[in-house]
Amino acid sequence: MLVNLVEILKKADENGCAVGAFNTPNLECVNAVISAAEELNVPVIISHAQLHEEVSPIAVIGPVMIQAAKSAKVPVCVHLDHCEDLDYMQRALKLGFTGVMFDGSTLAYDENVRLTKLAVEMAKKYGAGVEAELGALASREGGAENASGPVYTDPDQAVLFCRETGIDALAPSFGTAHGIYKSKPVLDLERVKTIRDLTGLPLVMHGGSGVSPDDYRRGISNGLRKINYYSYMSKAGTAAVKEMLESEDVTFFHDLALAAEKAMKDDAIKAMRIFAGL
Repeated sequence: MLVNLVEILKKADENGCAVGAFNTPNLECVNAVISAAEELNVPVIISHAQLHEEVSPIAVIGPVMIQAAKSAKVPVCVHLDHCEDLDYMQRALKLGFTGVMFDGSTLAYDENVRLTKLAVEMAKKYGAGVEAELGALASREGGAENASGPVYTDPDQAVLFCRETGIDALAPSFGTAHGIYKSKPVLDLERVKTIRDLTGLPLVMHGGSGVSPDDYRRGISNGLRKINYYSYMSKAGTAAVKEMLESEDVTFFHDLALAAEKAMKDDAIKAMRIFAGL
């Protein structure tokens, strides 16, 4: 069933757990994630990142995501991830996305506030929840290095930002990075707790792939309610395809696609179990 971002995060908050948010740039990803959530009977967020527009146009994959969410046996939020263009956000909202994330983290603080407020006004007209980012991760969405390096979110500034913008969820910077980790991440989870205590909002972990189970659990206990996870799930799909090609003579592409889908589902299940405290 299709649900709003606010609704799905409220339920996670009540249960003291986190909901996984998985980028789904193709049908195999959509099927893998929703099938995993249904098997575990947990809510889930399927996301389309603006940078995936060239991989899969939102006009094509968006309706697929929404129909899959409506048909699912569990609550599913269809979310726009890392949107830096309000016109693009408008397109997602018109398609029926129930959550959006405006990313003004590379902008000056005042400009981030100004545009995030506009995003909130726009999204509320469609009944969608809004997530925003304050601070900067060590790498940008897609894995490119952040030229300025990580900028950890200041808790006091986070309070002001949340109050000024009216957002529903905040993605702070506390030591994670997008993409594949080159070394074990060192997370400032006390910063997460402080920001949660001061703002009272559900917090979001970006760059969630590759974090240890213990750090996931500590982060959740400190206020993380949404964990973005994609890179390692996608990597599992690639590994399955490589293994299949090396072990047998494959004629049809759909056999490779199904092998990737199964591997991604298995990886998503492992993550969802931790996020949901199962």
